[in-house]
Amino acid sequence: MTEMDRRSVLQLTSAAAVAGGLVVGAGGTAHAERKAARRTVLTGRRTGANIPDVLTAGVPYFVRYELSDEQGDPVGTENAHCLPVAVELDGSFVLATLVLSLDDGLITAATAFRRPLPAVTESPVNARPWSHLFAVTGGTGAYAGASGSITIDHRTRDEDVLTIDLADPAP
Repeated sequence: MTEMDRRSVLQLTSAAAVAGGLVVGAGGTAHAERKAARRTVLTGRRTGANIPDVLTAGVPYFVRYELSDEQGDPVGTENAHCLPVAVELDGSFVLATLVLSLDDGLITAATAFRRPLPAVTESPVNARPWSHLFAVTGGTGAYAGASGSITIDHRTRDEDVLTIDLADPAP
């Protein structure tokens, strides 16, 4: 994505947030109730990663998942780029950006989270389930001006479940 594209997405997201706040403020509770939220649940299966055996502060890694909807139909990909900023024996603190490339557009998100995996390795067996929350930072296509959150539940090492909660822009 070029720098101009990022700026455009951020401007649209900011404008949508401001406009949404003004409309809800002016229209009161009745209008706020009409502004329905969209919830989408997707399942991911890991198809790529370059997570090192030993996490090191300042050394980035990525994880990629193929996504499917509740009926099992493929709908796109999830790509997370992660940067450990503090590494300890019982886990690490990570900054991450997320790009969901879906059939009807892109959703971008960011977070900082504590990853509860050992610093020395990512165990392929007996992995401990964990989750984290991303803030939506923008989108394209059907997700232009998107705001909301994405919760990712890592149930196993190679599978995750994404719950995407988006506020629909006011009509």
